[in-house]
Amino acid sequence: MTSILVIKHSALGDIILSLPQLRAIRRHHTGQHLVLLTTAPFADLLQKTGFFDEIWCDDRPKLWHVRRTLALTRRISNGRFSRVYDLQGSQRTRWYFRLLQLLGGRTPEWVGNARGCSHHIPDPTEPVHISELRRRQLALAGIPDPGLPDLDFLTADISRFGLPRRFALLVPGGAPHRPAKRWPAAQFGGLANHLSAQGLTPVLIGRAAERVQIEEIRRLCPAAIDLCDRTSIADLAALGRAAALAVGNDTGPMHVVAAARCPSLVLFSAESDPRKVSPRGEWVRLLQRQSLEQLTLADAIANLPQARPSAPA
Repeated sequence: MTSILVIKHSALGDIILSLPQLRAIRRHHTGQHLVLLTTAPFADLLQKTGFFDEIWCDDRPKLWHVRRTLALTRRISNGRFSRVYDLQGSQRTRWYFRLLQLLGGRTPEWVGNARGCSHHIPDPTEPVHISELRRRQLALAGIPDPGLPDLDFLTADISRFGLPRRFALLVPGGAPHRPAKRWPAAQFGGLANHLSAQGLTPVLIGRAAERVQIEEIRRLCPAAIDLCDRTSIADLAALGRAAALAVGNDTGPMHVVAAARCPSLVLFSAESDPRKVSPRGEWVRLLQRQSLEQLTLADAIANLPQARPSAPA
């Protein structure tokens, strides 16, 4: 049986945006053995898609850790893949292609940005959304437009949270090492009070690293419900399907919520470029300022998406 390898390492937002491409590759290679090379944090999520026959985890050793890097490269070589789809397109994965060449033997067809590969897509010289870039990449291999993410495979029982029928999700977190990607907690507190006055109970989503911000929001809006560090990725998808709307920073959980087709407002600073990576869909609004300190509460309220009239039963 012919085997195909797909490489997709991280991060959460990128993983969510890659789901249409993974689905399209699975459909294109029906009946073939499909292997995914990813990282441990996303193995379980991607296993649930049902797209793959095997999932390998790459611990991404430093490239100068020659023994470990060569061991993975040999594993890829021994897999005798007829084709590799490199959906990561990083310096690391380009090195994997080069090392396969150096090992000798047959180099599989390679769909990616590695110089000299069989299906080469050059890195763009202008801002291009990653989904569009990957659409062009798959087109080189004869795979049609993969469309938008579909999270129907991610289900969870969120009744344990005891949420009211009408609620809005607030996602005030972001990568701890990039604080400039966070709208101030005081502004989220003001937005929470505005939503509460509109009959939408604010529900706060985040991890332990966002505990300080979430506690500040709850201090400002006692009506808000705190789900900090209580939600899985599947919970986020289910909450996104049930919420009237969502507002959050440019962070992985907002990608999940938006991909669940929740009317969403996603906030960007100059730290990231929504032209390159952002949730997609007609139900998604993007709002950017050079610094999120410059984003006023009035601006956020003016750009809120139309709330769903009622949560699904």
